[in-house]
Amino acid sequence: MLNAMASHAASSNPAGLPPGLPKADYRNAMARLGAAVNIITTDGPAGRAGFTASAVCSVTDEPPTLLVCLNRSASVYPAFKANGVLCVNVLAAGHQSLSALFGGKTPMDERFAAGRWSRKTTGSPMLDDAAVSFDCRVVHATSAGTHDVLFCEAVAIAIGGAAQGLIYFDRRYHEIAAPPPQH
Repeated sequence: MLNAMASHAASSNPAGLPPGLPKADYRNAMARLGAAVNIITTDGPAGRAGFTASAVCSVTDEPPTLLVCLNRSASVYPAFKANGVLCVNVLAAGHQSLSALFGGKTPMDERFAAGRWSRKTTGSPMLDDAAVSFDCRVVHATSAGTHDVLFCEAVAIAIGGAAQGLIYFDRRYHEIAAPPPQH
């Protein structure tokens, strides 16, 4: 049903609708969509790599699947495509500098040297003090514009001790904390 709707929407433009939004307008609007900050990592035959992403979303809990969007022009793209596994490390409060390292042009060895890592089922680096980490195998990928949408089945999870998270909203980091338990 969704594929049919998408095909119909792509092939028709109802009268009165503009052909598309300017890129800058869209990017400015998306800055108002707060999102968790994640470091996505991989390791395998194509090597170790990682990048910062906010384009991560739950898809379903049966099987436990989430999606990650990855720009095909990113320097890390070949490693993720070839390895077929990844770990979504959801950052906790205080991880702003680590996020910046993985979001820039810093060499991979320096990025990984800035954190403590372990490994579970897939061998992808799992950040020891992440709020939560999802160790995944990529089960499907599809292209959308400049990105691939990777559908990732979680095969292991590590829940961290931090009850604080890190979100990105209005082009800035914001720390959030869980409210104290109600008695």
